[in-house]
Amino acid sequence: MDSDLCLLIRHARILLPAGDFLVGDVHCRGREIVQVAPEISDKADKEIDATGLTLLPGVIDPQVHFREPGLEHKEDLFTASCACAKGGVTSFLEMPNTRPLTITQAALNDKLQRAASKCLVNYGFFIGATPENLPDLRDVQPTCGIKIFMGSMHGSLLVDREELLEPIFATGDRLIAVHAEDQARIMARRQEFAGITDPAIHSQIQDNQAALNATQLALKLSKKYQRRLHILHLSTALEAELLRQDKPSWVTAEVTPQHLLLNTSAYEKIGTLAQMNPPLRSPHDNEVLWQALLDGVIDFIATDHAPHTLEEKAQSYPNSPSGMPGVETSLSLMLTQAKQGRCTIAQVSHWMSAAVAKGYGIPKKGAIAPGFDADLVLVDLDNYRPVLREELLTKCGWSPFEGWNLTGWPVITIVGGQVVYERGHLHTEVRGEALSFEG
Repeated sequence: MDSDLCLLIRHARILLPAGDFLVGDVHCRGREIVQVAPEISDKADKEIDATGLTLLPGVIDPQVHFREPGLEHKEDLFTASCACAKGGVTSFLEMPNTRPLTITQAALNDKLQRAASKCLVNYGFFIGATPENLPDLRDVQPTCGIKIFMGSMHGSLLVDREELLEPIFATGDRLIAVHAEDQARIMARRQEFAGITDPAIHSQIQDNQAALNATQLALKLSKKYQRRLHILHLSTALEAELLRQDKPSWVTAEVTPQHLLLNTSAYEKIGTLAQMNPPLRSPHDNEVLWQALLDGVIDFIATDHAPHTLEEKAQSYPNSPSGMPGVETSLSLMLTQAKQGRCTIAQVSHWMSAAVAKGYGIPKKGAIAPGFDADLVLVDLDNYRPVLREELLTKCGWSPFEGWNLTGWPVITIVGGQVVYERGHLHTEVRGEALSFEG
């Protein structure tokens, strides 16, 4: 992109870093925001009239599974990044359980090359921990962090015992992100409930105690080595209350919209489409997670976008795979909650942009201010539209929120100063950049 190209957004309701709003203009040059003011008289190569729209920092989704390489029949980096652009997600952090697994520098390099040629939005990748790849975990670059599957996994990505986890926590200093479920407890309960094909049993097999056990172990090791820890997709009241009592300054946690807005009642309505890891919980868990998010016990929001085809999901439990898509609906779901009074628009933006940038040390992201990257989304907070299967861009073609009537849908998404999504149209020639990570 020509570094001198200018974009001018006029008459937007702009969310400022302090959480207040300004109706005014934003001037972007190249990939950067250069001015935010009530009125800017400059000319630009492209101007957007944003009258009636709200301008937010682009969403950074810090946990997605985009399935490339090896599982492209479910999703690939191009289709997933198109879905991101439509959902206002301008950057993502992607997980290592692809085929081959992302557990070496070579595998990481391959993903970065694929993303550079295919991704409409910015990208970063986790390195996956195995019991054998300690040098890779310490040395690979660039990565947002180390992903450890303490449960809900098989093969070499499963690192479930304390004696295997300890060397990872003891070596190096980069962020460790854990999928915290107790694999031994899950296996025992799988035997106990064998033969039951009702998918609702999933929430009992991988129960709240399995989540708490693993989170307690991760927290213990993090404290022992003062190691930066991030707890992925927190799902239970038990874990939220544990962190409320005992959360060191170097520990962060996230929650998904699914664990805030769906619960075990969803199995009756949508069957295996409600199956994910960790599973959906009770309405009580929903309430406690919401309160923990509002109080800052939980730091930010991720989707855990994990698509499977409808054919795969149609298999009877337990053969049905766990996971659901989310990047297209997450911002609208949360903004709809804000409009209903559950939180504020500024809080939603903080949880989905600024707090993620801070947590992962991603520079120049998450705020609308001079010197920050021009990753932006204009949303319509006045009109409601339902989630429709036929409008989804994710390759899997379904959503657990199908039929939900939402507001705050993105109208225009901007990545690095370039319009990538505009009123239903994708500019598929736009490319994001590899994210960098500090500290």
